[in-house]
Amino acid sequence: MNFLDLLRALFALAFTLGIIGLAAWAARRYAPQLMARLSAERGPRRMQIVETLVLDPARRLVLVRIDNEERLLVLGEGHELIEPRVGK
Repeated sequence: MNFLDLLRALFALAFTLGIIGLAAWAARRYAPQLMARLSAERGPRRMQIVETLVLDPARRLVLVRIDNEERLLVLGEGHELIEPRVGK
């Protein structure tokens, strides 16, 4: 492969990426309803991370709220401990 072949491949790559970027810009600019339809419709969120605490480099304590009920999780290397409920 000589220098001209490499230069031609780089220009083709730049041209292709430019066309993809131009199409994305045009879709956001001129068809926002199309972009909204392509994104997933989500209802209200049921799960939320309330707080996290790093215990050591291998373990983390996470307080999660699921349907107005809080759960305490201990996440580590290959094992998880789930406490049933945490009072509010």
